[in-house]
Amino acid sequence: MLINLVANIYAKALLVNYMPEFIIHYQLIYYLSITGFAALLSTIAIPSILHVARARHLYDDIGHFRKQHDHGIPRLGGVAIFVSFSITALVFSLIDQSFPIGYLLTASVILFIVGLKDDLSGVNSSTKFSIQFIVALILVTLGNIRLTSMYGVFGVYDLPFAISCALSVLVIILIVNAFNLIDGIDGLAGVTGILTNCIFTLLFLYIHQYQLAVISLILVGSITGFLRYNVSPAKIFMGDTGSLFIGLISVVMAIKLIEVNKFVPGGTPQISSAPAITVAILIGPVFDTLRVFFIRIMSGISPFTADRNHIHHRILRLGYTHMQTTMILATLNLVTVVLALAFSGLGNFVLILIIFAMSMLFNWAITFLIRSKEREHVTFRNLFV
Repeated sequence: MLINLVANIYAKALLVNYMPEFIIHYQLIYYLSITGFAALLSTIAIPSILHVARARHLYDDIGHFRKQHDHGIPRLGGVAIFVSFSITALVFSLIDQSFPIGYLLTASVILFIVGLKDDLSGVNSSTKFSIQFIVALILVTLGNIRLTSMYGVFGVYDLPFAISCALSVLVIILIVNAFNLIDGIDGLAGVTGILTNCIFTLLFLYIHQYQLAVISLILVGSITGFLRYNVSPAKIFMGDTGSLFIGLISVVMAIKLIEVNKFVPGGTPQISSAPAITVAILIGPVFDTLRVFFIRIMSGISPFTADRNHIHHRILRLGYTHMQTTMILATLNLVTVVLALAFSGLGNFVLILIIFAMSMLFNWAITFLIRSKEREHVTFRNLFV
């Protein structure tokens, strides 16, 4: 089913039935060149970053209770991802009035700076969120990258400008931090970023939004080069520099996917239920973030208090390795997207409810397995207490 779905999207994306074969091959070479160039840049950059980090003793805080490693590991992998993305975007001249690449790069540079400072010496949460708010405002107000409708969710459609801006800023901040929060084990944030943007690429190609597809591909290539050094045993972490940046590009692509498939008078969107499908694409980091925030608030503590209650930490408690945990979560994410595409006719509201219900059931299953393992007894009672 998945293979047929991908093949169908790719065929329609490249207009296989209407294009000469040499043009199709040219496009394939072009997309592969972009991805390969970005991957090569980040692959080349990582050894130099490792050398500088070791020479200057720029290591992760191994004494922190949330860390999963017993030796110092540099946290500057995000530098390679950011530099690779920026250079590739400029080399391939992604300049189009229909997409504000200048504002995206401006926002990325600002977020890169605060992420780098956090990785090197730390940044308090209020400063970090203030910068994220400024970055979101730049994208929403100057770049006009915003959600203009609720697309029928809760029966609401078009939004007033002020509410549209406020909602978009909140969504950007949420998803940027969601990717930051899942960066707790080897490979998870990187694999999630690759999976997310590969799906965005296919969908953008399907609706002939080629520049947006290229932006997602550049990020895929940049992360791929880094991931070679981040798979267990990790030689380097992406740090806040990388996870915040991946979250930023991903949320921008998410908003654009929703907006280019907006219902307009006399027209039909090429992808039905695009908002729900976008939720399915980002459900991993989003659900985990909302879940831990809810638990912390109900416990009477700050939602920004660090702990080891994320889904990836819970799966590790079952005895799985970092890579196994990453693959479990990536597979669940992929299955959710396939189901969302298959049942897109249900509409946004119903489909979003189903997506979150699936996530809650998965989390409940993890809770049941943890209780059964700790109590050394599998019983129906473990489902509830």
